[in-house]
Amino acid sequence: MVLTLVGGASLCGMAALVLLIISTATDYWMQYRSANQGLWRFCINRKCHAHTLTVAFWDATRAFMLLSVLGCFAGVLLGVTASKRPWSRRVRTGGIALLLSGFLALLALAIYTGMTVNFFGKRYIDWRFSWSYILGWIGIILAFAAGVLQLCAFQRSVSEPAPASVSDS
Repeated sequence: MVLTLVGGASLCGMAALVLLIISTATDYWMQYRSANQGLWRFCINRKCHAHTLTVAFWDATRAFMLLSVLGCFAGVLLGVTASKRPWSRRVRTGGIALLLSGFLALLALAIYTGMTVNFFGKRYIDWRFSWSYILGWIGIILAFAAGVLQLCAFQRSVSEPAPASVSDS
């Protein structure tokens, strides 16, 4: 049962990592008619340009998303390397790293959501959040799930009695 939890946590963590990387790297966080924007650049009529303005909420969102990706990578790496020994501290540390990753991504998307709604909601009527943004939210859910599963696996392995050793008589 414990190994199943660690395996499920590793699978959720890897999926979260892939989704967070895709979300952070792609340019479809927000769309407005024939334009779209991501964290790093904006595109108009399929011609893309780097963001030239330094806007604090973009910088904060970028920083928190990058930290989230790094935390998720560390959590997955710790969980996978300790999957044969679920009583290891690596499983607990990996679970904490995954929870932290989910929290950092949640913070990034909350900042982006608040500022985007505040800015675009007042000026334009037909803008919408797009698929990169949605993948970020799915990545958050998976990162939290992976962290909880790893912490549950660690807790179960600590509370289970150690297997009886067979003596060579």
